[in-house]
Amino acid sequence: METQHWRSTIAAAQAGDRQALDELVAGWLPLVYNIVGRALNGHADVDDVVQETMLRAVGNLGSLRDPDSFRSWLVAIAMRQIRDRARRRTPARLDESAAHEATDFAELTVLRLRLEGQRREVAEAVRWLDDEDRQLLSLWWLEVAGELTRRELAAAVGISRQHAAVRVQRMKERLETSRGIVRALDGACPDLRELTGRWNGRPDSVWRKRLARHIRGCAYCGDAREPVVPAERLLVGIALVPVPVGFTLSLALGGKTAVAATSVGWSAKVLSALAKPAVAMTAGATLVAGGAYVVTRTPDDPPPHAATAPTATRTPRPPSPPVAPTTSESVAASPSASPSATRAKAELYGTVVDAVDRAPDPDARPAALPHRPASGITSTGGAKAVMNHRGDGVTLTGQGYVLVRWQISPQYRSGALVMPSWTGLEGRLFHVASGGGRRMDDPTGDDTTGMGGPDTGYTVLPAGTQQMWQNEYFYLDGTVTLTVNERGADYGLAVFPSSWDAADKDVETGPAQGAIRYGLVRDTGKDTAPVPQYATRTTPTDPATVPQRSRL
Repeated sequence: METQHWRSTIAAAQAGDRQALDELVAGWLPLVYNIVGRALNGHADVDDVVQETMLRAVGNLGSLRDPDSFRSWLVAIAMRQIRDRARRRTPARLDESAAHEATDFAELTVLRLRLEGQRREVAEAVRWLDDEDRQLLSLWWLEVAGELTRRELAAAVGISRQHAAVRVQRMKERLETSRGIVRALDGACPDLRELTGRWNGRPDSVWRKRLARHIRGCAYCGDAREPVVPAERLLVGIALVPVPVGFTLSLALGGKTAVAATSVGWSAKVLSALAKPAVAMTAGATLVAGGAYVVTRTPDDPPPHAATAPTATRTPRPPSPPVAPTTSESVAASPSASPSATRAKAELYGTVVDAVDRAPDPDARPAALPHRPASGITSTGGAKAVMNHRGDGVTLTGQGYVLVRWQISPQYRSGALVMPSWTGLEGRLFHVASGGGRRMDDPTGDDTTGMGGPDTGYTVLPAGTQQMWQNEYFYLDGTVTLTVNERGADYGLAVFPSSWDAADKDVETGPAQGAIRYGLVRDTGKDTAPVPQYATRTTPTDPATVPQRSRL
């Protein structure tokens, strides 16, 4: 959710607005649950620590002077509760209850997020870390995922940023050692099997040292079968583990705690919200200079034929919202380009955006964005769904606007881009606007072709694919599923239910606001508006097989 929205929500909650307080608790509970759960690795005390953290935050919300510091303030409260719990517990409880009473958070992470390969390996390696390292990793994991900043991490631990850098580096070294142990235990080394014959299966520091010593001296266990990807690359954009069904604040409501909670206006709606499975996604990696870039060809290829530049972006923005077609909209009116634009068939509408248009002048303001009715969009991924792996998908339902934010990373894996697809469409779906700021093929630095080059590799769009901005807006009246088909170049998508106001503001973000260029309005306000590429009403087994030029 946008910073400005949270700022106003916090201010309203401080003023006694119960609905704002409900939203605040429901919105930030997943972050606290993940910090505490990973720091304690699912110990039976996780529920108590999470609930005490949220109750303390609510009880002291009035003392927060700067709403912008709410996240770091909340994380610091969580870390204090974790440390207080560590000081209170007894050695017997540490040894026994963690193994028998708790749900292993590493296993929960693997199962809930469907992690595989080296991502699974990182999650399982957390079991082998000591408490102090696990606490730090619970913050660093979220820093890499885009949920926390390094400044917030340092503040939560109570050390300087310089000291935090040293601590994080040492923790990462022990995490890599633990990853090696996980990898070796999955192997077939006969000497390792003999060594672990006396092991009870519970990770601890003694066995970590024994196994690490064996791996260092064993040619079989020390031989990595595949290149080892750094942990931070594996954790970029990974989702938060959903809060489990049945997790309620009522477990902590009693005596003074209940009075303290109700005295600040905690409503029954908060309790019901906490009982629901909250699925929250991370914001993903921050994109360099506010955007990601794509090139449509390798440096040696000749430039493709460019369509005429959109006329709507060459005219000043009119005061009223007339329908001024862009290049894609002009194509929609052409009989050769779109049967639906010339034949009145109820089963067809719109035209696909399948022309590689020339980038509009950075100073050319977009046409007005027509208003379409919007009663709201619901998403199976919540308010912010981040999808980074092949097969990740989100189903959208309702009537309104949707923002799809791109992150393309040739520095991790370059090559041809396998585009995402829209499947199982019921109703209508339009591609209405491209946000301002950066188009994917805008140059950066000394690179004249956009992101990519000899050192990082290039991301190449399929021939005929519409060039994109970092932010792309769609309008849905019905239901549809968006699936990531990543197979070549590395990319991720973040999907947000949005609004006309947000889309209109985004396309108007141009050079006057310090960005590279204005956005582009594609909506005609009618059924002749373009539909997305790679869209279908069917639900194929492999969404990557959806044809590029959709006709709906």
